[in-house]
Amino acid sequence: MKKRIAKFSVLPVLGASIFIYGFSTKKANDFSDAVLNEFLAVNEELVYDVPAAPEVPVMDHSLRAYPELGKSYVAFKEALGFKESGGDYKVINDFGYMGKYQFGRGTLKLIGIRDTNLFLNSPELQEAAFYANAARNKWILRRDIERFTNKVVNGINITESGILAAAHLAGPGNVKKFLRSNGTNSFNDGFGTSIKHYFKKFEGYDTSFVVPDRSAKVSNPSVL
Repeated sequence: MKKRIAKFSVLPVLGASIFIYGFSTKKANDFSDAVLNEFLAVNEELVYDVPAAPEVPVMDHSLRAYPELGKSYVAFKEALGFKESGGDYKVINDFGYMGKYQFGRGTLKLIGIRDTNLFLNSPELQEAAFYANAARNKWILRRDIERFTNKVVNGINITESGILAAAHLAGPGNVKKFLRSNGTNSFNDGFGTSIKHYFKKFEGYDTSFVVPDRSAKVSNPSVL
């Protein structure tokens, strides 16, 4: 509906700031009569459409939307981190393994991290450590990945992501022993978690993002 602005009174608009040509920015309910009269004198013939107020939908805050990660590398590492620690960056278990991905001190030293306090207080450092360790394990196990991927070993479908997850749990040496013994040489960690369980639970993720690196380390961990 079109109306001349001269016929309108100025109403507060939810406290929002508005701009009127060369005049100063003010809240709608702060405009003086002098400012309003000056504006009306300059814009006497101004005509415009007055839109109806939009209907605001009621949000159900009990509903939460999460990104669909599928079988991506991010999905892989998040699933593994949840399994290891519930995704807690600061947790230390009964055996001294630390952080979201439950790293031991020896593994951290191999990838260039010696300050465990810094490690526990830096999510960025822990994520970098996970990638570096996966890249190192992928290089060590590159021949086994090529040889056993998409084969069945002792009833378990072997995939690259399953191999990398099992290596995270048990170390690459124990993964080699398991695969090359046709699954008879197994491994359980201190809590009784089996390497077989990790092969199964983490199979089929896309871990092509991880580039094999013999000497993978976290560079400049003190600044992450």
